[in-house]
Amino acid sequence: MTPTTPVQDLATQWKIAQCLYPIYFELAREFAIDVKPNHDLEACIDTPGKETVEQAQRWLEEMDQVIQVHQLRQFLQTSALVTPEALVSLLQHFLAKTVKSDIIRDKIDFLLVQYFSQLAPSGVTDAEVDLAYVAQALEPVVGAVELKPPVWLNALDRVLEAARKCRSLDELLHGGVLEQGRKAKGLAGDLFYLPVALTAFTRFGYLMRRSFFRLMLGDLNTILDGLTELENKGVTTIDCRRAQFSAQEPIIRLRVICQSWKVMFQAEYSSGQPLRMLVDLRASVEYALGGGKAEADAKAKAALAAKPAVASKAAAPVAGKQVAAKPVASAAVKPATVAAKPAASAAAAGASLAAPKPAAAVQPKAKPVAAAPAEFEVSGTPGWEPDSSEPGKK
Repeated sequence: MTPTTPVQDLATQWKIAQCLYPIYFELAREFAIDVKPNHDLEACIDTPGKETVEQAQRWLEEMDQVIQVHQLRQFLQTSALVTPEALVSLLQHFLAKTVKSDIIRDKIDFLLVQYFSQLAPSGVTDAEVDLAYVAQALEPVVGAVELKPPVWLNALDRVLEAARKCRSLDELLHGGVLEQGRKAKGLAGDLFYLPVALTAFTRFGYLMRRSFFRLMLGDLNTILDGLTELENKGVTTIDCRRAQFSAQEPIIRLRVICQSWKVMFQAEYSSGQPLRMLVDLRASVEYALGGGKAEADAKAKAALAAKPAVASKAAAPVAGKQVAAKPVASAAVKPATVAAKPAASAAAAGASLAAPKPAAAVQPKAKPVAAAPAEFEVSGTPGWEPDSSEPGKK
């Protein structure tokens, strides 16, 4: 069984093009993408000829080539132009393409999850979101779905179960769970476009998103609780360099930042989440709570790290010269940036404090944060790796 591409008549193509034109044009303006207007689409012609429709389709195709997945995600989360009807038009537009690249697949994947998220009531539980529930919501887009998924889709449930067992955002990002989800989507190939597969991946993306944000909010609560415990012990500052703050960051300041992030995270699926800063800030607070034990562990690690350098100094001379070990420069972690429009004030609060100050003590080296799933929007700062579907990334 292979997926079929829906055939659209000229009237349907024109209707979709008219719906997408203002969205694409405004998106291009926001991201400074060079775009030429289509006068026929702007004129809102009621009964266009075949050539007019074909020109409109070429205009949309050119825009599809330059609009990246992360740009589409960010815009669709913040623009008032994006309604459920607009999401349906976008999905119809992409699903009708005869050739679907990985980028097109990721756009369809995101749009389906976004569409279902707008329809699903806020009080729905994970247990209620079964395949039949999602299929009913997606019927206007994917049609009737046979609720007997092939065996290979069972892998998605295993990934979801692994995500539910994660106790922190750091564990989700570094435990290999996200890689399993990406692998399942990549291995699907053209079978991804079967109605039952589209439904299963939509359910997977929606439930993964919920796990993702639950863990983020859980991390924030853990940080705030840790800050309260430190304050009760009389501590007023902690070393937060690994989170791109200072070596003596005031706890009262960190509390304000966390509260602003908490407001930002209330908008589920808002863009520009400072994932690295959040993960590393929790690690810094836990390190501070560890006290003497954490300091002893750091000294032990430093002693172990020094051994290879001693061995290299004792190496046999080459051509009458002693071979010395070269010091390894530590890679500076760039501060995360926050791109969400609705949470601009919260983003500014975090960004303004992100410049590290001269340090006095050794902090554990920060781990690189794994890329978030394609359906999660994060900042596109260099080194951030927001989306494996961006140019040059696989």
